[in-house]
Amino acid sequence: PRCMRLGVPAFLSTLSASFFSSSAAMSTSVKSIAPLGFPFKTPDPFLFCVYHKDDYPNGNAKMEAPRRGNGADFDWNLPYRMYHGDKIPGFPQHPHRGFETLTTTWLGKVDHTDSMGNAGRYGDGDLQWMTAGKGIVHGEMFPLIHTDKPNPLRLYQIWLNLPAQNKMVEPAFVMHWHEEIPKVDIVPGVTAVVHAGTLMGKAGLPPPPKSWANDPANEVAVWCLKMQAGSSFDLPPASGGSQINRMAYFVEGSGLTIDSKSIPDRNSVTLDASKPSQLTNTGKAEAEILVLQGKPIGEPVAQHGPFVMNTHQEIQQCFADYRQTQFGGWPWPDDAMAFPADKGRFALVGGKEELPPSLR
Repeated sequence: PRCMRLGVPAFLSTLSASFFSSSAAMSTSVKSIAPLGFPFKTPDPFLFCVYHKDDYPNGNAKMEAPRRGNGADFDWNLPYRMYHGDKIPGFPQHPHRGFETLTTTWLGKVDHTDSMGNAGRYGDGDLQWMTAGKGIVHGEMFPLIHTDKPNPLRLYQIWLNLPAQNKMVEPAFVMHWHEEIPKVDIVPGVTAVVHAGTLMGKAGLPPPPKSWANDPANEVAVWCLKMQAGSSFDLPPASGGSQINRMAYFVEGSGLTIDSKSIPDRNSVTLDASKPSQLTNTGKAEAEILVLQGKPIGEPVAQHGPFVMNTHQEIQQCFADYRQTQFGGWPWPDDAMAFPADKGRFALVGGKEELPPSLR
C-alpha cells in the first residue's frame, strides 16, 4: 500500500496537504479570469461597460481639440480619441431605447443634452444616471475647457438593462453629485465609491424610479475600489448568494490577488457572489477595481446599436418609431452641443436648473 511505501507520517502529511489544497480550491470565489476588451463584458442585468481614458491636450478658445475626428475615431494607439465628434470629442446626438446608462466620471467634464430638454455639465467624480425607456435622443460631448493646461478624461459608461415591463417607461434623468455620493473607508488603505447598491452599510443614492436597481432585492451594485499598495480586505458575499451575478474589473494597477490567485492587470474576474473574496494589492501602485453585481433579469436580449429590446421584431419597431417621431426631436441648436467654457457644473431637469452642493 502507498502508506507503507511512504511511511505513515509521510502519507498523512501528503494526505493533509492534498486535503487543504483541495479545500482552498473549493472555497475560492474566483470562477474565471479573462482579459478586458472594449467594451468590457458584463453579466446580466448589465449589457456592457466602456472605460474611457483620454489624455486630451489644451483646448482652444472654442474648447476644440488640435485635430479633427473622422466620425469614428476609436484608435487606442493614440493618446486620445475623438469618438464620433468632429472638433470637440464625444458623441453628438443619438437615440436610445430599452435600457439605462450610468456614466461615472473621475476626470474631465461631460456636457449632456437630450430630446426632453434636459441638460447638464458634470464630471470629476459625478454620476449621471439616465433611463432611456421608450426612447430618448441625447448627446455626450467632452469639451476641452482648459486652454492653459491639458484636459484629461476618465470615466466609465455602464449600460444596465431594463426588464420587458419597463422598457417602454417614460425616460428619466438623475444627477448624483460627487459631494453627495457615499464613500466608504473599508480598512486602512482601501476606499470604495458606492455608485449603486450597498457596501459596508453605506447605500448609494436613489436610482431612477423604474430602474432594475430600484428594487433592493435585485442587489444591483456599482462599486469602485481604490487600494493602496500592500492593502487587503474581504469583499462580503451577496445576500442572494449564487443567485447574484458579480464581476470585478482590474482596471488600473500592477498587482492584484483574489483569494491568493494572481490576477493579471487589465483583466476581469467572474466571482461567486455566495462567497467572500479576499482582495490584496500586491503591486507598488494604487489599484483600481470596478465591481458590478446584480440579480439577472433573465430575459432574452435583442440589441442593435443603440436599441435593446427582447425580440428582433421589437428592434425593427424601434427603428420605425425613431424614423417617424425622432423620439421627440432635437431642441438644441447644435447636434454636438457644448456649453460655454465658463459654465460650471449643473443639471437642468424638467426646466429647473440644479447646482452641485459646492456651488449653491
